[in-house]
Amino acid sequence: QLQLVESGGGLVQPGGSLRLSCAGSGFNLRYSAIGWFRQAPGKEREGVSCIDNSGGKTNYADSVKGRFTISRDVAKNAVYLQMNSLKPDDTAVYYCARRGYYCSAYDGDFASWGQGTQVTVSS
Repeated sequence: QLQLVESGGGLVQPGGSLRLSCAGSGFNLRYSAIGWFRQAPGKEREGVSCIDNSGGKTNYADSVKGRFTISRDVAKNAVYLQMNSLKPDDTAVYYCARRGYYCSAYDGDFASWGQGTQVTVSS
């Protein structure tokens, strides 16, 4: 049973930080790319970041470059998204998702999804 469970969302002020976690089971990160996506109400789901099966290649949306960092812990089968200098436009439900080996910015390429965690950036 393949599962992905996000945690770490919450309410923060602009300029604040959050660390999101994605705990996986039923698969091996050695053979997996994990992507983070986000979706705000009424908007399309968009790719935020991705880390490939080696852990050595990462991708970021232009809107989060320099502010967000993706990382993983193979022993824990977990992936993290460190979010700094948060802006109101970062407000969304954040999802982690799994596909084989290589990163993609397209949500349709990912077969397995977590339930999402809410991030709200507001003063």
